[in-house]
Amino acid sequence: MFAKAVNGRTTAAAEGEVVVLLIGMRINRFWAVHHWVPVFLAMPRMLRELGKDRSRGLLGHVLLTASPRTYYVVQYWESKEQLYAYASSPDMFHHRAWAIINRKEKAGKVRGHVGLWHESYVVPEGSYEAIYADMPAFGLAAAHGQVPVERRGRRAKDRFAYRSGSAKAE
Repeated sequence: MFAKAVNGRTTAAAEGEVVVLLIGMRINRFWAVHHWVPVFLAMPRMLRELGKDRSRGLLGHVLLTASPRTYYVVQYWESKEQLYAYASSPDMFHHRAWAIINRKEKAGKVRGHVGLWHESYVVPEGSYEAIYADMPAFGLAAAHGQVPVERRGRRAKDRFAYRSGSAKAE
């Protein structure tokens, strides 16, 4: 199902700090299918798990391909504390997946067939802005909601200057 485009210019309705996680994998050896396929399939499983319990803090995500070897997900979280809590929760799949990787690494069974990476960012209010023209809610706007651009400012510098506690607040 395709989301319907919203006519005109909109921006993300995010207020306060924004938490973004970039997480992905790189296939280093295509022929080592039995090493990289489980890693490739782990992320959709984690996203389904998080989607079933919104209280865990995942607000939204975008799946992306950087190359035929590299795949990643941009995730938007309510807070870094919720991100940490999910990552370390023993009853969640992420914890089990990392335990398997760590066991293989200790046993010397990791041979560079697949690379893993993540980057986490906590972006304070006033350090992000967004604009979407004739787009359905996407990225930050899909995670936090979408508002007409006029509510936050027509120019990027105005959107950067927006503060949720100011008179401009919705």
